[in-house]
Amino acid sequence: MNTTILETIAAATKARVEKAKQEKSLETIKSEAQRLDANTGFPFEQALRSEDIAFICECKKASPSKGLIAQDFPYLKIAGEYEEAGAAAISVLTEPQWFLGSNEILQEIASAVKIPCLRKDFTVDEYMIYEAKTLGASAVLLICALLKEDTMRDYIKICDRLGLSALVEAHDEREIQSAVRAGARIIGVNNRNLHDFTVDVHNSERLRKLVPETVLFVAESGIRSAADIRVLRNARVNGVLIGETLMRAPDKRAMLCELRGGNSQ
Repeated sequence: MNTTILETIAAATKARVEKAKQEKSLETIKSEAQRLDANTGFPFEQALRSEDIAFICECKKASPSKGLIAQDFPYLKIAGEYEEAGAAAISVLTEPQWFLGSNEILQEIASAVKIPCLRKDFTVDEYMIYEAKTLGASAVLLICALLKEDTMRDYIKICDRLGLSALVEAHDEREIQSAVRAGARIIGVNNRNLHDFTVDVHNSERLRKLVPETVLFVAESGIRSAADIRVLRNARVNGVLIGETLMRAPDKRAMLCELRGGNSQ
């Protein structure tokens, strides 16, 4: 079987974590994270409980499927524009090799904005959850395709103890069921197949029906137009995570307004 890009990134992430542990041990990062306030009220989840669909706007310089997206990447300016335009939260890529992200970018953005930040990375070790807390994140991404159900359950419990939210990403019915059993309070459905990178925005629409109403639902990837948003609104999606469409837009405020259907906040 050919190694997928997801498996390749996961292997590289494990190596990155092992290197990080040599510089700062698990015990040290855990202690640093546990000293921070855990009584956060879970702001990322609260941001998704808005009356209308909530927009999670992404800061990313590149991706494996599209290559370099933003030659010029003034991420603090971009994050500020998102916040001013009414974004509910900001997703920040910290994966360095394929997405050209960094921990420093997340730390700076989280310090500069008042809205919650999601650490978008390939969580393969509990170390990354404690690290996310120390970087100022309000939420982390857990990908069902990378984690066993028991591991996912354990990671969600770690998040709970730290006052972090876990956005649990699923791609199909089996993964949705696994996420629900693991205790996910937010399930994100990636419309991009991470094995071959094909995109189907209706994936979220189909899988929304399988998620309990008590669980927040986020549609991710491939959302490009107000028509896409209308489909997802009608499917009772709580939030949408949008990256490339906004990153490529010269006027991010105008694009966000257009996606909303002209309803500028």
